[in-house]
Amino acid sequence: MSARRGTSDLEKESNYCMRYWGFLVGKLIAAGMLILVAWGALRWGFARPVYFDTRSDLFAHDLGYTLATMALSLFCFGLLYAAIWDQKYRCRTCLRRLRMPVQTGSWPNMFLIGRPRIEYICAYGHGTLRVPEEQISGSGTPDWHAHEDIWKELEALEELKK
Repeated sequence: MSARRGTSDLEKESNYCMRYWGFLVGKLIAAGMLILVAWGALRWGFARPVYFDTRSDLFAHDLGYTLATMALSLFCFGLLYAAIWDQKYRCRTCLRRLRMPVQTGSWPNMFLIGRPRIEYICAYGHGTLRVPEEQISGSGTPDWHAHEDIWKELEALEELKK
């Protein structure tokens, strides 16, 4: 029976993982559609009548079009960066934004308390995300610690107090 329970837990975790990454893929697809609409609007806005000119591309020949293309590329990179950054601070189970950032650790007491980091928690108690605060050797990888059932733990503490 325990082996059966273990596989269902593994399947449940797999479903949550797939939903988490599927949400990222959905955001990237939506961002891609928005980028395509913006690109089409840019091409439509700078449409010109066709003459007997062999230069059909306006890029690097029309200053306004070149600047608009630069602004569009900055918008595209910013949109994709925001989609990925937003995904980093979402709960792996329910996909809600993580709340309540708490700073833990300190540089002067690093050996006693630990390295400085910021901890975010899911408001529904699904888990905690620990993000290192220092950027010494690149960005540190955040640690996701899933809680089995935080409400059962809190009820157990209440029972101990009684």
